[in-house]
Amino acid sequence: QVQLVESGGGSVQAGGSLRLSCAASGYTDSSYCMGWFRQAPGKEREEVAAIYTGGRSTYHADSVKGRFTISQDKAKNTLYLQMNSLKPEDTAMYYCAAVTPPCSLQWAPAQYKYWGQGTQVTVSS
Repeated sequence: QVQLVESGGGSVQAGGSLRLSCAASGYTDSSYCMGWFRQAPGKEREEVAAIYTGGRSTYHADSVKGRFTISQDKAKNTLYLQMNSLKPEDTAMYYCAAVTPPCSLQWAPAQYKYWGQGTQVTVSS
């Protein structure tokens, strides 16, 4: 059973930075699609960024492109989301998710199988 544990959330002022981490364990496959999603109150969960752990392919949503960067440390089985130039509209609960191939980096939340518990990011103006 794959387990994902997020950390790194917090409260920052607009323009600040945070780095989210997602520690993964229980992998049975060599490669996964892994993504960061976020959900603000009253809104649907949306994909922020994704990566294929077996290669170098990444995806970043237009709303975060140039500000957020997804990366991985295979030795530590950890996924990261570096968030710079944060805006109040980035405020949300951020979730890490994973799914085994075949998979796409631009998939809906319902197509991901494994989820973490989430970490809150709050950006004040």
